[in-house]
Amino acid sequence: MGVARRVLLKGAGAVVVVGGAGSAWRAWDQGVFSVGRGPAYEAWYRWRSDPAEGPVALVRAAVLAANPHNSQPWLFRVTDSCVDLFADPSRNLGPIDPDLREMYVGLGCALENLLLTADALGYAWQLTLLPERGNPTHAARIALGPGRPTSVALYEAIPRRHTNRGPYDPTRPVERDLLDDIARTAGEGVRLLRFVDERDRRRLGNLIVRATEAVVADEGQSWASARWLRLRWPDVQRYRDGITVDANITSPVRRAVAKMLPPLSREAGDQFWLAATRETFVATAAGFGMHIVRNAHDHAQRLCGGRAWQRLHLAATAHGLALQPPNQPTERADREQTLGITRTFGKALGELVGDRAWEALMTFRIGYPMRAAAFSPRRAAEAVLIRPSPELRPDLPDRGPLIARPVGQSQ
Repeated sequence: MGVARRVLLKGAGAVVVVGGAGSAWRAWDQGVFSVGRGPAYEAWYRWRSDPAEGPVALVRAAVLAANPHNSQPWLFRVTDSCVDLFADPSRNLGPIDPDLREMYVGLGCALENLLLTADALGYAWQLTLLPERGNPTHAARIALGPGRPTSVALYEAIPRRHTNRGPYDPTRPVERDLLDDIARTAGEGVRLLRFVDERDRRRLGNLIVRATEAVVADEGQSWASARWLRLRWPDVQRYRDGITVDANITSPVRRAVAKMLPPLSREAGDQFWLAATRETFVATAAGFGMHIVRNAHDHAQRLCGGRAWQRLHLAATAHGLALQPPNQPTERADREQTLGITRTFGKALGELVGDRAWEALMTFRIGYPMRAAAFSPRRAAEAVLIRPSPELRPDLPDRGPLIARPVGQSQ
């Protein structure tokens, strides 16, 4: 029995002993029978809103995008002719994302969903990245005009795209022709490297495990990661962000047990995550991939990389594939640079890229899922809108409680 399974089931006997009304109340209070339901999940059901709402309809799709630790680091300013996308500094992941790499990749993902929806709803658009010199939080401006609705296959996959942290089918490789088709979604300025042969899979898989070991050994990164896990069902419904038990565990039985048990300590949770990385994320992956750009520290290129990741994930979803970005190697590389310590992971990533003109932006695993992934909680479009005033400094929402357990990656 793997370490992750032992940690999760260690207290399962206690659940059986409790029984009766107390157990039923705990199950109800923790949402055991309410996976994907409640106010925290309404955004998934309202995404295809009435075009009469105007550009707000674009934001409803944007908030369903992949993003780091489900931190949802975005704000939108909407008028009849323009949508502005801003980074929300209150949702900075701290030591887990010290250079804001993942924040801007997540903003790029939201931008791609927004543009796909603009095409589908008949808007003509013009995109400007980082439109305000000296204000990097202003990530993008999308000028809108009348156009013709365009049939976009990726648009239809928006509500079905979820990060799948469960096991993938190790006996079913991903066809090379399919990988080629998906790789063509990368777009200009972003390249996709594939690690599908046994030797290449082992190289990147081992690096992901080593990076996870380094993250959990780094107390600053461990705490920064842990604060985004929502273990209590009331907190899921209140904050509508972060990584939940439902999104972290795809087995219905193990998911129910995890909800019924008391929360793990941060240290035990770290070991659960590390074991899952070894025994599930890496061990069952059909292959790995890496998005690379010319300068991984440039916000504009990060935004382009995020758009590429969202397109890739939507295309994979349309073909029945699962994706998960275990970004621990790049998180450690940025942490090394911030602390001025030996570039262990930065150097290893450079060797995998194999070309000094390109840099690793993010890593991911791919395969055919054994089980479907659950919805993640999302804040509604109305919760991330700001008034159309350039002087406005939006009130920053409460990030939620400090949670003692680690989290996964993009949601």
